[in-house]
Amino acid sequence: MKYIQYGKTGMKVSRFGLGCMRFPSDKKEAIEMVRYAIDNGVNYLDTAFIYKDSETITGKALKDGYRNKAYLATKSPIWNINRHEDFEKYLDEELVRLGTDHIDVYLLHNMNHGHWEKVKNFDGLTFLDKMVKKGKIVHKAFSIHNTLKAFKEIVDTYDWEMAQIQLNILDEFQQVGVEGLKYAANKGIATVIMEPLRGGYLLNTAPKEVHDLINQYPEKRSLVEWCFRWLYNMPEVSIILSGTSSLQQLKDNLKIFEYATPNVMSEDDLNLIKTIREAYEAKKSIGCTGCRYCVPCPRGVTIPEIFKLYNSQQLMKSHVIDKVVYKSNFVPAGSGADQCVSCGICTGHCPQTLQIPELLQKVHAELME
Repeated sequence: MKYIQYGKTGMKVSRFGLGCMRFPSDKKEAIEMVRYAIDNGVNYLDTAFIYKDSETITGKALKDGYRNKAYLATKSPIWNINRHEDFEKYLDEELVRLGTDHIDVYLLHNMNHGHWEKVKNFDGLTFLDKMVKKGKIVHKAFSIHNTLKAFKEIVDTYDWEMAQIQLNILDEFQQVGVEGLKYAANKGIATVIMEPLRGGYLLNTAPKEVHDLINQYPEKRSLVEWCFRWLYNMPEVSIILSGTSSLQQLKDNLKIFEYATPNVMSEDDLNLIKTIREAYEAKKSIGCTGCRYCVPCPRGVTIPEIFKLYNSQQLMKSHVIDKVVYKSNFVPAGSGADQCVSCGICTGHCPQTLQIPELLQKVHAELME
């Protein structure tokens, strides 16, 4: 297992982190998986209040001396918070579930537009500081599915020690993206990657062209390995979480991460990833190139970002995260397609001659389903 510094915390963490959201239904097997991971060098576990039975199972797995061998991260259920005191109430419940007296990394879960407003209204940042003083948590963090603009605002508001973001080979310019990754890293904030394979949907929706590109490339690696390799190649990435649901999946991932060192990809390797991304994106349904000639919109509609989100949703089909991002961030922030008044200014600037107002109506209807 390869290790890396965890931002400015002084922690040295495994580049592979075990995501505890997709445990197998057999609890005994799940406990065996957690302990197998730790026995093979994984020292970072990520769970959350909302993951069904996950905290309880993880707590059982950490008995018999395993708690001292791993850093434990879990998350506050912001949607349940209705007053300041609720933050500590739920933290205390999580400590009981996990069978521990402290959480190494405590995250405010999913800082979408509404959750961030709750954190501000109910002094969530003060809560984190108080819990550090009490010794109930050690490091302060947040996770996010949101826009780059929102991410930068949150990063700049507080002395965070870690940010957990979605990033994979298709999301270089989606949500927080690589720009956000580097923005956080430049401030000394550790960055943990979730959804490196989009929950497996990235593999399940891979077009034939992607498999052909991989098979024809001189260096033989699976699509899974290329996805992980692209991420751990970036020195700004602290940990890559993988939510394995079987012991065999875990073993396969651990094998890949034996080579998880930064700056291992050649220029040709990076061009391969770019070509793979283009093969996916060729399946998109709206031919927006992201040139941004259509913005700024006088109504504040973030047209290119919305089209990119829609195309991603069309590619992934049953993967709901893009719809969730749209509903919980774009629309509440007043930058959704529902703000379009069909003035037509954007259409006149579009090099692709897209009928943008009509497309925005279609996109909004489908993303709001």
